[in-house]
Amino acid sequence: MKFIADLHVHSKYSRATAKNLDLENLYIAGQLKGITVLGTGDVTHPAWFKEIKEKLVPAEAGLFKLREDIARACKDHIPVSCQGTVRFILVSEISNIYKKYGKTRKNHNLVFFPDIESVEKFNQALDKIGNIKSDGRPILGLDARNLLEISLEMSPGSFLVPAHIWTPWFSMLGSKSGFDSILECFEDLTPHIFAVETGLSSDPEMNWRVKGLDGLTLISNSDAHSPMKLGREANIFNTDLSYSHIKNAIKTGDPKLFCGTFEFFPEEGKYHIDGHRKCDYRSWPTETIQKQGLCPVCGKPMTLGVLYRVEQLADRPLGAFPERHHAFHHLIPLNEILSELLNVGPNTKKVNKVYNELLIKKGAELKILHELPIESLNHFDVPLLGEAIERVRKKEVQIFPGYDGAYGTIELFTSREKEKMSGHV
Repeated sequence: MKFIADLHVHSKYSRATAKNLDLENLYIAGQLKGITVLGTGDVTHPAWFKEIKEKLVPAEAGLFKLREDIARACKDHIPVSCQGTVRFILVSEISNIYKKYGKTRKNHNLVFFPDIESVEKFNQALDKIGNIKSDGRPILGLDARNLLEISLEMSPGSFLVPAHIWTPWFSMLGSKSGFDSILECFEDLTPHIFAVETGLSSDPEMNWRVKGLDGLTLISNSDAHSPMKLGREANIFNTDLSYSHIKNAIKTGDPKLFCGTFEFFPEEGKYHIDGHRKCDYRSWPTETIQKQGLCPVCGKPMTLGVLYRVEQLADRPLGAFPERHHAFHHLIPLNEILSELLNVGPNTKKVNKVYNELLIKKGAELKILHELPIESLNHFDVPLLGEAIERVRKKEVQIFPGYDGAYGTIELFTSREKEKMSGHV
């Protein structure tokens, strides 16, 4: 069975997340996007875990579904063209901040569990170490290696995936507080790490340049802080629906089972290139080296982006790839495409209206972005929609890269092109 999974999301109990980020809205948004398996996120948070136990019931082995009465109440919010199966997998992101090898380390890790009982034991163990009540993504003074050890002790079926591994401030390989290798971080338990999350600011092609990541499955997820951010990155599986089958597909990296990922254009990510946002200054790695990493406006150190860090650790040229690798497909969220075509903001009523009409007539968002014939989109009442999506599929886009916490911006058409192609010139 082929399906899409977004395994890294958050709840309303995480810092800087939407108030409507609950299980009901995840269930609805998952179907609007065309996603079958969703991470619950935040299982370490007592209030969220309580909701999980109240609102979810067991489905296929190790997966959960929304309770039938709640699912029925959500159905009116989902067009018939988008209605489908949604399952949840138990997962939480942990923020590890600790000293190692004389340096403060800050990295985020995703921990997956096959059952409620394992999560309960895991939470009891973490509650003795730090505060798991104040944030859906708890901050613990715990070595990432020891976090992995605890998770395996609580459940041999659990697994850990280092999250958004290149982000400067909070990741395993980040320029500000990371390591230069997985072995440095996880030491003797390194063999238990079989996957890493690439993050929004990198794509598989960038990661392939680092031989230290060979043999690992590169997964991609939305890290959604609101329901409609689901699916901006996601994974494609072709396996039975169950925790063990999903884990096995990721662990083995068998391309017949793990079919690849949907990816942000990495330039759109918040930390793709270097820069200093306060000074409105961005810099490519070659320029950064020439300026010795200092902002030419204020003289302070720039935030070194993902591309710079990849260049530091790369031992392959761009375009090379390891023996084991998977397909990937760049995408731009549909509301961002409509925003450009309609000349209004991506979260405006006008965009939302057209978005919903499009889903009613054509089906779920990822189907529209990736599968539908372009010709079928040309007949929808939005000028240039088919051409826009075709350009995304062919990677014919212009991007102003993100830096120092500011998202990059993408243009599909110049103003002149829009006028000409709409017949105004």
